[in-house]
Amino acid sequence: MEPDIPGQEPWFKYFPENHMWSQVLLVALEMAPWGGATLGEVDQVGKRLRKHVGDNEAWFREWTGMAGRVERLADEAASKGRGLTSGGAYFRASTYYFTGERQIPPDDPRKTPTFKKVVETFQNGLERCYPQVERIEIPYENTFLPAHFYPAASARSGKSPSVVFFGGLDSTKEMLLCAGIELSRRGIACLAVDGPGQGEALRLRGIPSRYDYEVPAAAAVDYLESRSDVDRGRIGIIAWSLGGYYAPRAAAFEKRFKACVAWGAHYDYHAVWLKRRKILESGKTEASSPIFHLLWVMGVKTMDEAMEKLKSYTLEGVAEKIECPFLITHGERDPIVPVEMAYRLYERAGSRKKELKIFTAEEGGSQHINLDNRTLGVTYVSDWLSEVL
Repeated sequence: MEPDIPGQEPWFKYFPENHMWSQVLLVALEMAPWGGATLGEVDQVGKRLRKHVGDNEAWFREWTGMAGRVERLADEAASKGRGLTSGGAYFRASTYYFTGERQIPPDDPRKTPTFKKVVETFQNGLERCYPQVERIEIPYENTFLPAHFYPAASARSGKSPSVVFFGGLDSTKEMLLCAGIELSRRGIACLAVDGPGQGEALRLRGIPSRYDYEVPAAAAVDYLESRSDVDRGRIGIIAWSLGGYYAPRAAAFEKRFKACVAWGAHYDYHAVWLKRRKILESGKTEASSPIFHLLWVMGVKTMDEAMEKLKSYTLEGVAEKIECPFLITHGERDPIVPVEMAYRLYERAGSRKKELKIFTAEEGGSQHINLDNRTLGVTYVSDWLSEVL
């Protein structure tokens, strides 16, 4: 498909021959509006990597090298009492550590120490820039799910509406900073959670994904209902990427949710991976993460086992059970999940109040979860939730 705007590519590809690298670099850069990256630092890494495209060892070396450099800047600023400056640098270091970590396999001995740096530096950033944000441990079965609670900046009644936010296949609660800030500004609290198969829950606690995401979602609601500053009657759920399956699934069965957002729709995740598996096994890079990450998230050893488990990740017969107001957003040129999934989910959703927002190439945000313009996506979603809740 040709771009809608003559002469303009539909999105920014730093590495034209490697879609995965281009997308992951853009994920890092999209943290910039909320202080999690700078164009100059990302560009420095990208230029050094152009002679090593596809070499994930070089990728890890360059990104973690930049992360260490920026962390040292943060430490120096902190030693001089420059709290905001150091906090911003810690946020950027966290993003760069994570960008490097995500391309090396789970059995690499550097994987866990690097991710611990992601968590540590991000927490350092929160303490200096957003001290009101709380680190939370949500009781879940026989363990806990780590989360960040972003309180509403203001609440008319003293109790604010709130939103549970889960990521996707390869994102973490630290990457949800954008929504935490934007929702808080609009008077909505945000509980950014590393659910099963995500971030710290997967990497440091060994909790794999599950198809029945209403279980961890219910645990998050239980936590929110225990807070005196949260309105129990105005709790929503939002999730992006693979979370476009998780959130609708949770809302279908957990009726305490009064609003739901699928930020990047899914309807049949197994069908998506039938196509994606063929692409990746052919040596192409039209995906956001390596195959080894899917196996880790699913808690299996082989791709055949993963494909069998994915058969349960469908909203067939589930979408009809969604009753709360429901927003689906999707990019018309999403190369990861075809836009047809969004139309199918919208058609099948049982909500009386439902909306489908397709972002076009001309307006921006037409790529996977608005990677070409994250600001458009997060503000649209946050505004919708502020109006509904």
